[in-house]
Amino acid sequence: MKILAIDTATEACSVSLGIGGRSIDRYDRVERGHAEQLLPMVDSVLAEGGLTLNALDAIAFGRGPGGFTGVRLAASVAQGLAFGAQLGVLPISDLAAVAQRVVQLNPSVSRVLVANDARMKEVYWAWFEVANLNGDCVLTSGVERVSAAADVLLPPDPGAWAAAGRGLKAWPALAEHCRAAGAELHVDLLPRASEVLALARLAAAAGQILDPGDALPVYVRDRVAESSL
Repeated sequence: MKILAIDTATEACSVSLGIGGRSIDRYDRVERGHAEQLLPMVDSVLAEGGLTLNALDAIAFGRGPGGFTGVRLAASVAQGLAFGAQLGVLPISDLAAVAQRVVQLNPSVSRVLVANDARMKEVYWAWFEVANLNGDCVLTSGVERVSAAADVLLPPDPGAWAAAGRGLKAWPALAEHCRAAGAELHVDLLPRASEVLALARLAAAAGQILDPGDALPVYVRDRVAESSL
């Protein structure tokens, strides 16, 4: 399949174009100006891949949780491009994208806690179980939450596990708590379109492509949402 993935939920602004098993990536960290960078990145990967929007099968986007402005931007751009090219969309959790990167770095982990900085003295967080299915690592998630770092729950027996996300860097006490419980730490990981693309490929294969009208952001801060990869 040919899938375009975008993500602007954090200071990372990124785009990935998947053509079969190949991917073309653009990535930059910017404090602001995502809206000015995003569409030129899209044009760049499409040009390198020799494709137009109409040649794609779907558009994936990081649907949050993350910065409100960035999450809205990704959802609205994905929706606009999808409507214009008559394509379906694949909303992907930004917490799941970080967990996916951890699994790529260390396929032996059985659980991943992702905690991203939510500002306002809170973190967005969720647990992800990792299963091996026909040689592929598959993530299943629990409820996505937002809370004070001190309220993040660790399971009594997590096995071989990792904790990841910039929430750990923002709240060193949470990182130390995880380390003391045996976690492998990845404190600098941000969600990227490349991992959004990896999860979108799985979602597309499972028939989870949605109508463009369903390209909706997930904020979590105004409701506790059941995660959908």
